[in-house]
Amino acid sequence: MATDRPERYAKQLVSHWSKRGEAVEEDGALVQRWATGQVIVLRSVDDALEIEISVAEGDDAARFAQVVKEHLERFGQRDELDVVWHV
Repeated sequence: MATDRPERYAKQLVSHWSKRGEAVEEDGALVQRWATGQVIVLRSVDDALEIEISVAEGDDAARFAQVVKEHLERFGQRDELDVVWHV
């Protein structure tokens, strides 16, 4: 996701979902593990926020990716953020 404020959006997302699971710093990334098995890895890079997601086996990864995308784009509506997933 291209943005000049990747740290802000990473913190906003994990804060929004703070009741779902604790967020910790790991290897330069902000990682949030949900009690239900989903994991979000947010890494700030030059003018972008890299986002990785994973889900428990049998869960719908595409649906979870869509939820993450919708939340980030809503948070960054003024900045016209666009989350693009690369598989």
